[in-house]
Amino acid sequence: METKQRLWDIDDVWELYCQRSNDHLRFELIDGELIEMSGPGGTHGRIAIILGTYLYLFAEENDLGIVTGETGYHPPADRYNLLLPDVAFISFERAPDPFPDKLVPVMPDLAVEIRSPSNTLAEMREKAQRYLRLGTTLIWIILPNDQKVEIHQTQMPVKTLALGDSLSGEDVLPGFELELRWLFP
Repeated sequence: METKQRLWDIDDVWELYCQRSNDHLRFELIDGELIEMSGPGGTHGRIAIILGTYLYLFAEENDLGIVTGETGYHPPADRYNLLLPDVAFISFERAPDPFPDKLVPVMPDLAVEIRSPSNTLAEMREKAQRYLRLGTTLIWIILPNDQKVEIHQTQMPVKTLALGDSLSGEDVLPGFELELRWLFP
């Protein structure tokens, strides 16, 4: 006899988030499978706040959109995939108005994932491809131990940046530039 696994959706995840006993937990959905994620460590959190600050200041100064941290995003017509980028940007043109208190029903323009010790590089690259399939156009995978960043874009080869290089906002955040040395103090 075959056992049927439960299919989770975004409403289920929101219910989990609203339970006080889950305050310290983070969840993602991959094709209806619930993925429990551990909280970020010190280096991870530090890089997220540094990058988030630079992105926020640039987006505000240029009136471009909204920067978030560890916020759940899902495609509008897809109730079975939910991703929580460590940092994200969504343009005002694409952002829901008003911006939701709950999960965001559109994928961000930029998703940033910071590799934790528990992640393999293959997992991170697979996640970048999932973001692209779900509608995100620019993904930065930050590799703290290597002091590198991988850039993933729709129909473009993966590019790897190292110290001495600068992150570019490309078409998503035109004019944004950040030297990698500022991410890895």
